[in-house]
Amino acid sequence: MHEFNSEVEALAKEVLEYSLIRLRDNPPLDGPKTPEELFALAGNTITEKGLGGHETLELFKEVLAKACISTDHPKYLAFIPSAPSEHSILFDLVVGASALYGGSWLEGAGAVFAENQALRWISDLAGLPQSAGGVFVQGGTMGNLSALVAARAHAREKYPDIKRWAIAASAEAHSSIKSAAQVMDVEILLVKPDADRSLQVSEVASAVAKYESENAGHKVFAIVATGGTTNLGIIDDLYGIGTFANKNGIWFHVDGAYGLAALCAPSVRPLFNGVELADSLIVDPHKWLFAPFDACALIYRNPEIAKKAHLQKAAYLEPLDDDGNWNPSDYAIHLTRRARGLPFWFSLAANGTTEYSKAMEETINVAKAAAKLIAQHPNLELVMEPKLSIVAFTRKGWGWDEYNAWSDKLLADQIGLVTPSGLNGEPILRFAIVNPWTKIEDIAEILSTL
Repeated sequence: MHEFNSEVEALAKEVLEYSLIRLRDNPPLDGPKTPEELFALAGNTITEKGLGGHETLELFKEVLAKACISTDHPKYLAFIPSAPSEHSILFDLVVGASALYGGSWLEGAGAVFAENQALRWISDLAGLPQSAGGVFVQGGTMGNLSALVAARAHAREKYPDIKRWAIAASAEAHSSIKSAAQVMDVEILLVKPDADRSLQVSEVASAVAKYESENAGHKVFAIVATGGTTNLGIIDDLYGIGTFANKNGIWFHVDGAYGLAALCAPSVRPLFNGVELADSLIVDPHKWLFAPFDACALIYRNPEIAKKAHLQKAAYLEPLDDDGNWNPSDYAIHLTRRARGLPFWFSLAANGTTEYSKAMEETINVAKAAAKLIAQHPNLELVMEPKLSIVAFTRKGWGWDEYNAWSDKLLADQIGLVTPSGLNGEPILRFAIVNPWTKIEDIAEILSTL
């Protein structure tokens, strides 16, 4: 099974050919099938003798792949799409084929070096000090949890007598913040944002003071602000909240899984002023920085705090702990890790940061143009002017049933994927535009069905 024989060599060429065809040609949106439909088409794929490499690849191409929606399609505008560059996709093949281990400097020094340069670029955009550093983790949920675990460990050292800990965050913070609080068994203090749905320092300060005065022995150890919410692209008062947190010795974490990618876009960079005050932040290159799944950049102002919280001790790991080098496994809730930041690094190094800024500005411009089309449409109403690249709107007279039926038909007709979301309990539609290949003509085609 491990020999690279003529059959494996032929299969390698087939795999590469399939990958290149997909890169050259826009893939169809495709769509899901039921388990029964898939079993009827694929049958039992795990057998004693095996199907053979060529046959299994054909099965994947003709059946399984077609039951997966192409998240990098220009008209995939639901959730937060993926838009990996050609360079990053191709290099992901290299990462997989190279059997690289990205957990320690000893085993992957070159890979870790490259990943750290990509992290440095993001740190510089955010205005963090040269001492800042971190690691690429699986996704924003893992990044937020790892940062908050480090925050609590640090708070425990400073305040050993506290009985109960809490995280303060906007009521519109990402669901992963609530999940992290549940996993950590800490309380979550949800603060109501202002009328523009942005979390403001005045509300945070009041809520923290009220919570701690009414709950003896309880303390807020971290405040989470969002640098571009997933639903609407809202940016919290980063400067005000960061200043308050720093002054009061509270860990300041910025969840920028989607939005902080726009730090490289000059037109909107001022919206993120205050991010430089963060003790930790995350941004997912697989969302809006043109990298393949899965890569979340988790960065700490003081990585040594994170290392204290996350370093795993075992006899066989002592050689790594004692070597004084940068071991990515020490900075999050993981040990084994692939070098998941390398495809992002390769694309960034190959294309240059100027091209990244151009691509980012292009998506923002398409979002602005889409908002204009929606404002002019007789059946539609814009929820708000887009801050970044998410455009939210409603269809007059429609409820959940109409939105869902329209969304299903749009996908069935292979026109696009736009799924309903909610706002204050009411349905809305939203375009999440992160793909530079999404053109205003694509948006107009979808709007014509409304």
